[in-house]
Amino acid sequence: MQQDHISVYRTTVKAPIEKVWEALTQAEIIELYFFGSEQTTDWKIGRPIVWTGEYEGTTYKDTGVVLEFIPNEKLSYSYLSSWAGLEDKPENYLVVTYEVTKIIAGTALTITQSNYDETKKKDSEKNWAVVVDGLKKIVEPKQ
Repeated sequence: MQQDHISVYRTTVKAPIEKVWEALTQAEIIELYFFGSEQTTDWKIGRPIVWTGEYEGTTYKDTGVVLEFIPNEKLSYSYLSSWAGLEDKPENYLVVTYEVTKIIAGTALTITQSNYDETKKKDSEKNWAVVVDGLKKIVEPKQ
């Protein structure tokens, strides 16, 4: 798996850790903020995780495997985007990790992702900002 060019995205979500965790793991919520992706998995370690959807008129199917799952703490999975155009073999998969920590202001969320190169690292940091902004709109109280 790709382990070079690690990107780290950190933010505070003004919501309880349980609510943030639910938004990170429940398919019906993920679809609302994750570019309309339909996610399928049972969150058991070693089991598949699949995202399907349509982007700008093109359908996609991204795949991975659940690597770690500790409720309300940490989850990690391998990831291969169909947009990458790479062969489906272990060395072409990235690793994505979500870690949540309870803090006074709500929940500290850290997303770590391995990337293929420096350009992809910068792209993933921008994408996570968009994704997390959508998640916050769902879980944070309306003002």
